[in-house]
Amino acid sequence: MLDTTLTAPAPELPALTPREQEVLAYLAQGHTYRMIACRMGLSPHTVDTYLRRLRSKTGAVNRTQLTHIAFRLGY
Repeated sequence: MLDTTLTAPAPELPALTPREQEVLAYLAQGHTYRMIACRMGLSPHTVDTYLRRLRSKTGAVNRTQLTHIAFRLGY
């Protein structure tokens, strides 16, 4: 039996801030916390905070799920 959760339409997500969108885009490109921090002029701790907020808003439980969501949103 095929798992339809892999092909289900993306759920309606709460609005993401521009910085959250930027972090999500870098994550989708395969950047590490440290690389994202350097590109955005932030500390890795701040990047971690953004990613925790993104996981909370999207319901993702890890970076892999966040990356999947990012691809589905076109990042």
